[in-house]
Amino acid sequence: MSFKDYDPGDFYDELFTAPGMPRSAAALLIERIESLSIESLIRRQQAAQNALFKLGVTFNVYGDNQGAERVFPFDVVPRVVSGKEWEWLEQGLQQRIVALNCFLDDIYNDQKILADGVIPRATIESASGFLPPCKGLKPPQGIWCHITGTDLVRDREGSWYVLEDNLRCPSGVSYVLENRSVMKSSFPNLFKALNIKAVDNYPGQLLRTLLHLAPENISNPAVVLLSPGAFNSAYFEHSFLAQQMGIPLVEGRDLVVDEGHVKMRTTKGLSQVDVIYRRIDDDFLDPTEFRSDSMLGIAGLMSVYREGRVAIANAPGTGVADDKLIYAYVPEMIRYYLDEEQIIPNVPTYFCEDEKQQAHVLSNLDSLVVKATDASGGYGMLIGTQSTPQEQTEFAEKIKSNPRGYIAQPTLCLSRAPTLIDRTFQGRHVDLRPFILYGQSGSPYVNPGGLTRVALREGSLVVNSSQGGGSKDTWVVTTE
Repeated sequence: MSFKDYDPGDFYDELFTAPGMPRSAAALLIERIESLSIESLIRRQQAAQNALFKLGVTFNVYGDNQGAERVFPFDVVPRVVSGKEWEWLEQGLQQRIVALNCFLDDIYNDQKILADGVIPRATIESASGFLPPCKGLKPPQGIWCHITGTDLVRDREGSWYVLEDNLRCPSGVSYVLENRSVMKSSFPNLFKALNIKAVDNYPGQLLRTLLHLAPENISNPAVVLLSPGAFNSAYFEHSFLAQQMGIPLVEGRDLVVDEGHVKMRTTKGLSQVDVIYRRIDDDFLDPTEFRSDSMLGIAGLMSVYREGRVAIANAPGTGVADDKLIYAYVPEMIRYYLDEEQIIPNVPTYFCEDEKQQAHVLSNLDSLVVKATDASGGYGMLIGTQSTPQEQTEFAEKIKSNPRGYIAQPTLCLSRAPTLIDRTFQGRHVDLRPFILYGQSGSPYVNPGGLTRVALREGSLVVNSSQGGGSKDTWVVTTE
């Protein structure tokens, strides 16, 4: 097997600086892969995919008429990040999460950043994720977001950018852990030769984060993972993390508010719950305060939470920070709360609610990426360079009728990585979602590497699993 025919093209390539010239952190990996035959590598690819299928690493696609679970496609060629580069990314992610938590605590309490005019009040109050019932909440340690998945991308020059924040119920860390497991089985000698940062202590770090949130007077806190159920697209991850942490996996029907506490129904009666790692959206948490038609939450949960008798991770109300318009103000948040300049920059963003910026967006729809501010998963967006005139016309009308609902950004030439396609190595665009835990004072914990998602369709910039994307293992290599 050889990379001699692989052309990085006019993009930043994650493994090569030029044809036949691997990056120093990836040199040994390339050498080992080239020592294999194509049949051997394909066998390892198939074995890894089969192992993931047997482990149940699947996802559901909403609206899929077939209604079947799909296996998350996996590519056997890993993505490599140098140790020095990772240190910089880690510092930038820690800075961002601390600032976002300061922001959440502020807007649901004193609202100083609004009073000082740093962010327009209307921008916050018009966000679908801003929940008035959460005003005055005081989560443990003042920390609102305990688990974050932040999406990063590189441009043509190799510069890193934060693409978006995911503070509500970020998913994907189970793929990180399972991908690493099958890669260790596929390339055991390579893991011995390279100093690759471990990722498998994440469940332990997550459990410690959750235990730290428990009310102070509880000596042996009971933690549960609250899932919407088996039909949720990320149910595999819910069951996987609960199993890895050794905690019960529950649904709303398993919990009840009784005598001022949240309790779990068991075969021996009701058992008190002290910490809830929730994987359901804010609106469904408590039908008495949010959506009255919710069948997924627990009636009275918010009252118990306000009284400090149960902890919830992530805290209700964090979804406001996922709004793509509010994302554009993160640099100002970092200056305001931390008196620092942003380490990892945002992608430049146009506000469609600003008349001049909207005019620019409407005149350049064929070259910009337009995103709905409250959408996710690659939905509700227009990639101008890959769109038709009709699609551009439709988005122009959407922007004009709801300017607050859309932002626009330049189309970045996302970095690519060699991917095994039809018995050859072909460049495919990738992004990266590291996972950050923040449950106590001090710096947040950043799991080394993260989920590299890869757009398996040639030329595609959409990496989401629900739209044909796959994943790679991400190696943070500290010895080059």
